[in-house]
Amino acid sequence: MASGPVPIPVIKSAPWLAVLACLGGMMFFGAMDSAMKAVTIDIGVIAALFWRCTIGSVIAGGLFLAKGNRRLPRGPALKLHALRGTVVSGMAVLFFWGLALTPMAETVAITFIAPIIALFLAAVLLKERIGRGAVLASVLGFGGVLVIAGGRLGLLGGEVADEGGAQWQGIAAITASAVLYAWNLVLQRQQAQIASPQEIVLVQNLIMAFWIGLAMPFVGMMPGDAAMAAPMGWALLTLAAVLAIVSLSLLSYAYARAEAQALVPLEYSMFVWGALFGWLVFDETIGWTTLAGASLIIAGCWQVTRKQPG
Repeated sequence: MASGPVPIPVIKSAPWLAVLACLGGMMFFGAMDSAMKAVTIDIGVIAALFWRCTIGSVIAGGLFLAKGNRRLPRGPALKLHALRGTVVSGMAVLFFWGLALTPMAETVAITFIAPIIALFLAAVLLKERIGRGAVLASVLGFGGVLVIAGGRLGLLGGEVADEGGAQWQGIAAITASAVLYAWNLVLQRQQAQIASPQEIVLVQNLIMAFWIGLAMPFVGMMPGDAAMAAPMGWALLTLAAVLAIVSLSLLSYAYARAEAQALVPLEYSMFVWGALFGWLVFDETIGWTTLAGASLIIAGCWQVTRKQPG
């Protein structure tokens, strides 16, 4: 049995508190992405994620105990936690590595293909039939990614990037991360129904720290390294850990109280936050290809969320 509360009945329409929690979660995720991008550029993705998750585990552990919990999950609940933590570990490494090479607005726009991918994953894993709407959505989403990539590489009249190879690698990593994020969306809904936000946050940080920690002896930076000595780096890591905990807690609250299909469209607000924080922190600009590609991807995602006759 999970140590979390009794599952909350799901209603078909999203209550306003769930909507606000989801929107707030996306805003804090956008802020966390900007902090992580700055740290990743300095110390690398493995070290940045490991130390963020380590700090996050300490903070989340305190919140878990303060809530009165004393026992970690077991059995099926632990298996679900472990599966999502493993998926999120791979997703995070790919995402933040790609984010270090790509502007935030473009990174967020590419990840919007996740709902489309989730539909095809459901067809493979759950044997669901793919309708005409899903096919149209996939075409729109794939076209949007191509427009963004083409603009970033100067193929559509945009400014040619200084390092085209690095740009391709960043776009490929973000696209692969979106595949894992699609799987994460399914797992997130299942997890939120059997565990409290405090439990989810703690276990996910612990599992991510474990998997990413395996790579630390080979590519990670330890506290004694010169690049880790700057106080600002540790301040950003702590800020990123706090923002991640707040965001994950809000999203867990939201997904426990509303259907995924009602909340997934709200993730499009992340494009606004990605563009805003990218502009404020990294002086990034948004070109017409990014806006056009994001529009195609969002149109495809909106097609997915509609009920299709077949």
